[in-house]
Amino acid sequence: MKTRVAVVGGTGYTGFELVALLEQHPRVELSAVTSQTYAGQPIAEVFPALRGMSSLVCEPLDIESLVERADCIFVALPHQTAMEVVAPLFRAGKRVVDLSADFRFRDPTTYEKWYQEHTAKDLLEDAVYGLPELHGKQIRSARLVANPGCYPTGVILAAAPLVAAGVVEPDSLIADCKSGVSGAGRAATLTTHFCETNEGFSAYKVGEHRHTPEIKQELSIVTGRSIKVVFTPHLVPMSRGILTTLYAKLSRDVSHEEVSGLYQAAYGKAPFVRLLSEGQLPSTLHVRGTNYCDIGFRLEPRTGRIISISAIDNLTRGASGQAICNMNLMFDFGEITGLQLRVWQP
Repeated sequence: MKTRVAVVGGTGYTGFELVALLEQHPRVELSAVTSQTYAGQPIAEVFPALRGMSSLVCEPLDIESLVERADCIFVALPHQTAMEVVAPLFRAGKRVVDLSADFRFRDPTTYEKWYQEHTAKDLLEDAVYGLPELHGKQIRSARLVANPGCYPTGVILAAAPLVAAGVVEPDSLIADCKSGVSGAGRAATLTTHFCETNEGFSAYKVGEHRHTPEIKQELSIVTGRSIKVVFTPHLVPMSRGILTTLYAKLSRDVSHEEVSGLYQAAYGKAPFVRLLSEGQLPSTLHVRGTNYCDIGFRLEPRTGRIISISAIDNLTRGASGQAICNMNLMFDFGEITGLQLRVWQP
């Protein structure tokens, strides 16, 4: 018998990815897709790439109906709106994977400093941060998983083995990240208009991006002390993908072999992290439409630094693919189930 799943907010870019992946998943039945904007329209009309793949019709959100028709619910709604939906679903006994930032922070004051008032603080203790490589054991028994942000996924995976081993100075981390335009969502805005982004390259939200405290939280847990990180995002005129270039000052002399060993010990058994051989560096093209995170690095003896580079697809590994991986762990489906296929956004 297949597990029944539903997607709340299924007509954004991450919603499309969720529907496309779930319709191909061998262990689940996608029973509902909600959308306030497109209620009453077939999902295959909203996203023509889904023709022949899904016959579902978008429906308005009805919590009671979802509780009756789904065992696991993906919530792909904006921040604050998400917590208002997650809370009743969780309290009704459903397993929930939330793709917003509403349940990512252990300390509600941190959330409120960077976002807005939190109206479901009592659920934060139940939420598990959904990065499988760091919290896989806890995810397996969780009823509420907070799917990580796209930028933090790339940064944390590149940095965690280094800060955990103490081979870098934890307050020296600089994360220089470039993202495709789909990271801004599907809604039309001036800053994501073709004429504003084509052949342009710019930084944004310098020193104030909301993903900064998320990165700080997880790397502080790994390190066992509060760390500092400089995070600067950039917008690149491509559809999808994130390339992270992480700079850190070495705390001692290390060899390439030693650092390779640290990454291998951390991710050697992780199905969705690919450690590149010496001389190779990641590219967003090579992870496009997949749940992989590719990692490569260089030591720079001249400055006593390491440069670690990761590449992910922001919509798959940075959102929907990772959400399904978390579901797989929660229901013991096998981590890679339903994620072997490549999904291409139209």
